[in-house]
Amino acid sequence: MRYTRVMLLFLVRHALTSMTGKKLSGWLPGISLSPEGVKQAEHVAGRMKDLPLKAVYSSPLERCAETAEQIAANHDLRVQVVEGLGEIRYGDWQGKTMTSLYKSKLWSELKARPGDFRFPNGETVREAQTRGMATVERLRPLHKGQAIAVCSHADLIRLLVAGYTGLSIDLYDRITIAPASVTTLLLMPGGTPRLLKLSDTGDFADVMQRLSAVNGSAKAARGKAKR
Repeated sequence: MRYTRVMLLFLVRHALTSMTGKKLSGWLPGISLSPEGVKQAEHVAGRMKDLPLKAVYSSPLERCAETAEQIAANHDLRVQVVEGLGEIRYGDWQGKTMTSLYKSKLWSELKARPGDFRFPNGETVREAQTRGMATVERLRPLHKGQAIAVCSHADLIRLLVAGYTGLSIDLYDRITIAPASVTTLLLMPGGTPRLLKLSDTGDFADVMQRLSAVNGSAKAARGKAKR
């Protein structure tokens, strides 16, 4: 896959729901943020309010859209829902408790070779990664030199990080993405993508300095080429 556009990508995991960590929510409808999750969404939106975001995208699922709305409101932006940013399709596993899944025979298969594991009546982990990265790559030409926020899910964010950093898909589970955390990637034109922050809860001053430096270098190079 070629990387042809500079883009600063803020990957935001949705805030807490009543099912987070207890059941595999998947694509089940009607799962909204818990009261604590609402506070988390407000907090992450406050952290991001000074960022020069040009767009806010979200998974179709309520918990992501509700988190994204908080972020978008601080920037007078409309949340744009994109199907490809949705959770892994867990098929028959969704709605089941994590405890019951840990005890299932298929859980050991998932852990042994996760990349090509197909969730019963769902998709494979590799298919989800391909979908997610293809979605982000479609956004890049729309946001050259810009910063955007994408609100998605822990597993999809982990797969995006693995894909862009060259980590084997079979090792993606070693990455941890906390609720309402922000993971930041700088996608370079023709170069190596840079992971600037992972599952972060701090500020973004150093990230914005990096974007300014990159865009300044690109502008200088264009000016030199025209002489």
